[in-house]
Amino acid sequence: MGRLVDGDGRALRLPQPDDSHPDRLTIHADLPGKTRTIAPPIGVTARSARHVARQFTRRLYPLAAKAAQQAAELTARQQAGERARCAAAEAAAGALPGARIEEYYRRTRIIWQHDTRPPGQHGPVQVDSVTVLAGASGEGVQAETSRSPSTLIAMLAAFAPTSRGGKKRRSGAGSTLTN
Repeated sequence: MGRLVDGDGRALRLPQPDDSHPDRLTIHADLPGKTRTIAPPIGVTARSARHVARQFTRRLYPLAAKAAQQAAELTARQQAGERARCAAAEAAAGALPGARIEEYYRRTRIIWQHDTRPPGQHGPVQVDSVTVLAGASGEGVQAETSRSPSTLIAMLAAFAPTSRGGKKRRSGAGSTLTN
């Protein structure tokens, strides 16, 4: 497979001709960088070098320009998502001092555990734990927690929005919460 680069830096890939159709060429645009976007190939009859060059300009270059633009937009969206994910993960880790951070492909997991026993007390271990997963886009996080029910309910109540007409909300347990 050959590679040609024109004076403007546009690259083309020319595979070996097909022995059953020696007069036909399939030409691919070779996009810059490590992009997952692939420019569609064009098929050209190899009548003359001038004809093949005209087909590059008329058909292949516009396809390659469109594919390069799509690749740049995709890369920009992925980078923005990565920045948002990192910001969400840093905020969650900052709220959970001593948390362990695990990086995965396009995911960040923050794990925080705290022994609830008073210092020096022996017996079964009771642990409060929070696991936060910041996804690829960073627009939201998933949190999983294990705590005593009363502590957990109070924590969840702090996140509940106030009702529209008043300042009190009634929880399912019959208690009144004020915000």
